[in-house]
Amino acid sequence: MKKKFKLQDLDCANCAAKMEDAIKKIDGVQDATVSFMTQKMTIEADDARFDDIMKEVVSVCKKVEPDCVILM
Repeated sequence: MKKKFKLQDLDCANCAAKMEDAIKKIDGVQDATVSFMTQKMTIEADDARFDDIMKEVVSVCKKVEPDCVILM
């Protein structure tokens, strides 16, 4: 399943790159892109575990950029 999410308060391109790298390491994630310019994130992951994977994604993003909010 591939889903797009809008990001709020992503402050820098470096943070976006760190978030993208960390998300790609999560078990079950096939691909991920985080764009600072468009403030959007695309996640491609297992359908069956998508909700659990998204909880991990939110946790990872908070560690990298505490102010960033993923609008679901």
